[in-house]
Amino acid sequence: MSGRKETVLDLAKFVDKGVQVKLSGGRQVTGTLKGYDQLLNLVLDEAVESVCRGTAVMLVSPTDGTDEIENPFLQPDGA
Repeated sequence: MSGRKETVLDLAKFVDKGVQVKLSGGRQVTGTLKGYDQLLNLVLDEAVESVCRGTAVMLVSPTDGTDEIENPFLQPDGA
């Protein structure tokens, strides 16, 4: 076993594709994944934030093929 750490995620299949990144603290960034490293530091193109630090990344998912669903825990007004 080498001393080199490897990332748990294989993000290579998402390079040059649209991704949605959820960050700690509730922030969410959508953009084109241009690069990453083993610490999950991300470089996104066409996004409001262009560099995402790996320590803040909570979720990375493709933008194609995902649908937003209604919050099942949201109470109707007046309840």
